[in-house]
Amino acid sequence: MRILVLGSGGREHAMARALECLGDSIIVAPGNGGTPDRREVDPCHPGQVVALCRAEQIDLVLIGPESALAAGVSDALRAAGFRVFGPSREAARLETSKSHCREFAARHGLPSPRNKTFSGPVAAEEARAWAEAQDFPVVVKADGLASGKGVVVPENNSERNEALVRLAQSGPILLEERLTGPEVSLLVFSDGKSIAAMPPAQDHKRIYEGDRGPNTGGMGAYAPTGICPPAMVEQVLATIVRPTIAGLAREGAPYIGVLYAGLMLTADGPKLIEYNCRFGDPEAQTLLPLLATPLREIALACLEGRLAETPVHWHDETACTVVLASRGYPEKPETGDPVAGLDRAAAREKVSLFHAGTAEAKGSIVTSGGRVLNVTATGANLEEARTRAYEAAGDISFCGCQFRRDIGWRELARTAGSYAASGVDIDEGNRAVTLLKKKVEATHSTGVLGGIGSFGGALDASALKNFEHPVLLGTTDGVGTKVMLASAAGRYTSIGHDIVNHCINDLLVQGAFPLFFLDYIASSSISASRIAEIVGGMAEACADAKCVLLGGETAEMPGVYCPGEFDVAGTMVGAAEKKRLLPRPDLQPGDLLLGLASSGLHTNGYSLARKIFRGLPLEATPEGLDTTLGDALLAPHRSYLGVLRTALDRGLVKALAHLTGGGVFDNLPRALPVDCAADIERAAWPVSPLFRLIAEVSGLPDDELFRTFNMGVGLVVVCAPQDEPALRDAIKEPLFLLGHLAAGPRGVRML
Repeated sequence: MRILVLGSGGREHAMARALECLGDSIIVAPGNGGTPDRREVDPCHPGQVVALCRAEQIDLVLIGPESALAAGVSDALRAAGFRVFGPSREAARLETSKSHCREFAARHGLPSPRNKTFSGPVAAEEARAWAEAQDFPVVVKADGLASGKGVVVPENNSERNEALVRLAQSGPILLEERLTGPEVSLLVFSDGKSIAAMPPAQDHKRIYEGDRGPNTGGMGAYAPTGICPPAMVEQVLATIVRPTIAGLAREGAPYIGVLYAGLMLTADGPKLIEYNCRFGDPEAQTLLPLLATPLREIALACLEGRLAETPVHWHDETACTVVLASRGYPEKPETGDPVAGLDRAAAREKVSLFHAGTAEAKGSIVTSGGRVLNVTATGANLEEARTRAYEAAGDISFCGCQFRRDIGWRELARTAGSYAASGVDIDEGNRAVTLLKKKVEATHSTGVLGGIGSFGGALDASALKNFEHPVLLGTTDGVGTKVMLASAAGRYTSIGHDIVNHCINDLLVQGAFPLFFLDYIASSSISASRIAEIVGGMAEACADAKCVLLGGETAEMPGVYCPGEFDVAGTMVGAAEKKRLLPRPDLQPGDLLLGLASSGLHTNGYSLARKIFRGLPLEATPEGLDTTLGDALLAPHRSYLGVLRTALDRGLVKALAHLTGGGVFDNLPRALPVDCAADIERAAWPVSPLFRLIAEVSGLPDDELFRTFNMGVGLVVVCAPQDEPALRDAIKEPLFLLGHLAAGPRGVRML
């Protein structure tokens, strides 16, 4: 067949694309820069259109724009013997005259807003007086066609009066009751007797995000929308659409084509805002990619009065359309700008580009109108379709390109569901508190005020009066990617020990002893048993250190963490005598460097360790280890409080360095004066089996290993040479003589 699509916008491009599937010859007149087979013709000139159809031997005409219907093009074509998918001028008066539509609605009992039409030289004054006499706010509409811009929803009386004066200059004006509720577009195919409904759609008319700014011809749409479920669709068909089709037939204007009902879903049920007598724009660009039945077959069924016997099928997907507009739109769009990125956008999966205000100029596409392009994408749901549409829109550029970035945002908000539906389970969080309560309370002394479950914690500070000059110190840290190994192994208790002991050691290096600890656990979803296990480990570590687990927070953030992921952090506060703060100011060359063994990796270097051992199961026991790899890697970060307390109390320690991220090279210099270097003998301590295995299988140089891992020494103690014997006696566990301080710039020299 030879088929003519009449029009030049994105709607007509989408119609032409939907007609291509059967291999017909498709002509678009006048078309745009994206329609391949174009003819120059005035679509609102009946004589020109009829002449074109004769010259091209057209078998079927589909009319896109409302202006052509208003000009009587469909009537002229039918009179000339051509098959036309589009209503007569009389039937199209539902759109071309808003006052006629309201009168028709009143005659046939269609649920509609209260309204009144005004015309003549004093229309604006009469309309203002009527509006002021009503007990409801109004919407101001131009009676005739206005390309989607003849509607003003005033926010105050001043805006209302300005709109009345402006719109009255071009003809009659209609005032309507301003309804409240979501808007929805329901389009149907009609053969004059039967109808076939399309998926309900929602468009976005305002120019700016958040539905702000002036109305436009449409800045985007999506379909189907959940705000109009099947039961409501049937209600609209029964109370509005079918009575309309039947009423038009009785009045001698049978409707053949697409009828578009613009609806407001009020608290009193759906009400008719307006009718459009053609495909919507951009609704056509949204709906037609979802149409599984060939559009040509539907059009012919409507023309032959057999729509009821013709199945109309739709793809079980969602479509989202984003309109790209030119600078200055909608007031004064600027044109003639080159468009780039079309090929890249069109190559994306499930993306369709529909040209609107474009033209060809010297082999390139340039802007020629306000709404330039329509980017439509389909997907399993709105979020997927929307993501694809915006990715494709981002590929396209032209000077002053503007588009809304919130198409479908209300639908996404509506379908977010409950807090639990979004992935946050309050009940599971409360269960976690119940499970861990006893273990946490076991760490509480008589100084704790209140109990677990409040928004914070309180500790009686009167114990500080036992200090000569108390200083409070704090530290905060996390466990890092060790949590990923814990998750893989399903073992979480050690993570609780890790974070507490890490913080304890960070206080020790300042000369402080712990008072209380606060935890923070964030996850994609709360697992009460996992949290209880983690906090149980924290409680055990706090009890060992005679430190209070004062409180904490569990955060459920499914949008931040991937399913199954979590993180652990904590803050600890301690106290010290001011005169016992570390490092001491009397550090000097000759002071000794002594090392305390680590229990493993502690809580650093796991990003590299996980990569090194990614090919080895955690339950494996590789050669060189006397335990499984999982046990070795998950060994808790040890606390040095117990072994150091006596030495600290006796003043035998000049400085401490906790070897965490950065190893000895980065952590030891923090404790040193600017004129002291640390000389360390590489062979001064035995490297544990785990670190020997890491060195062996990774092949990393020593410098890299010692800058990443603790390599078997978790804490470095600095003391005066004469205090070494007393220090060893106080610590009562093996100490490695690592080296000594020497004159030189601050840093570590490995010998």
